[in-house]
Amino acid sequence: MRQAVVTASVTLALGAAGAILMHAAGAPAPFLTGPAIAVTVAGLAGVKTGVPDLLRNACFIVIGLSMGQGVTPQVLEQAAAWPLSFACLAVMIVAIMAACAFLLRRVWAYDRRTAILSSTPGHLSYVLGLSADSNADVRTVALVQSIRVLALTLATPPIVLLAGEVSAHVGAPPPLLSAWEIAALTALSGGVGWLFIRLRIPAAFLMAGMVVSTLTHVTGLTAGVVPQQIAIPAFVAMGSLIGTRFSGVTTAELCKAAGAGAAITFVGAAFAVLGAVAVAWLTGLPLQVLLIAFAPGGVETMAAMAVTLNADPTFVAAHHVARLFLLSFLAPLALGRKR
Repeated sequence: MRQAVVTASVTLALGAAGAILMHAAGAPAPFLTGPAIAVTVAGLAGVKTGVPDLLRNACFIVIGLSMGQGVTPQVLEQAAAWPLSFACLAVMIVAIMAACAFLLRRVWAYDRRTAILSSTPGHLSYVLGLSADSNADVRTVALVQSIRVLALTLATPPIVLLAGEVSAHVGAPPPLLSAWEIAALTALSGGVGWLFIRLRIPAAFLMAGMVVSTLTHVTGLTAGVVPQQIAIPAFVAMGSLIGTRFSGVTTAELCKAAGAGAAITFVGAAFAVLGAVAVAWLTGLPLQVLLIAFAPGGVETMAAMAVTLNADPTFVAAHHVARLFLLSFLAPLALGRKR
């Protein structure tokens, strides 16, 4: 227990230092990218890193509450253009899996199952479970997928900003949620998250926070936003969590997976950009928001990034959750084709 506390304290301190440095440098989404870089470097240097599950889930709830706080009836009216966007997302996912699996088998000589699971754009815990059950190389799949998530976390903010600034809402600053409102929403989200886990819903606590926040804001029960002094530490913990995936990895293991991870990240990002540009042209939706929604990264990471970059977090989260549900069917289907 004491060792776990020390490990978590070191990890979060590294993450905080990385966030401060990236913020001072004016980097985009510094409270996500800074901790991810700092903790990754420390892990590769041999420092033991980790974030407790309880803290992770609490941060997911806070980020979920931040995601739902901007949902209004006016925002929901804009959903009329989303079906086409979801259809393009599905096509993009199939294209990414097919192209990346082909690349990993031909160039890196991965076996079929390892190549398919390494190419799956997201749903990491589910993919690792399939890896263990299907005799794939679990260590390779975990490394390649972690490299993909880290690379997308670092690459998405500058790509989005290159496409132009995300439109911000003009007007008076929104009111802040009171302490008792935050406590009540957090407790309710925890209960809903537990229910979502039982129902096997992905990103359970994140989605619980978003659902609770969305319903209370749409109905007028709450009207404020999560204070920055609560939201920012949650983002720092999220970035630190991304970096912990490289704890204990040897240099040889990392180098072996780095090329494969970089390749599938590039291919996935290329398809995501093409899909986002196509949907933006067809629907008139903001390209910057579509780039985050189509980026094949972790739902928690991209949802948090949507908040930090002032994009529409509801739109982003809806697309990433749709991607996870689609992958829940596509991944086992792809594994069962040939033996």
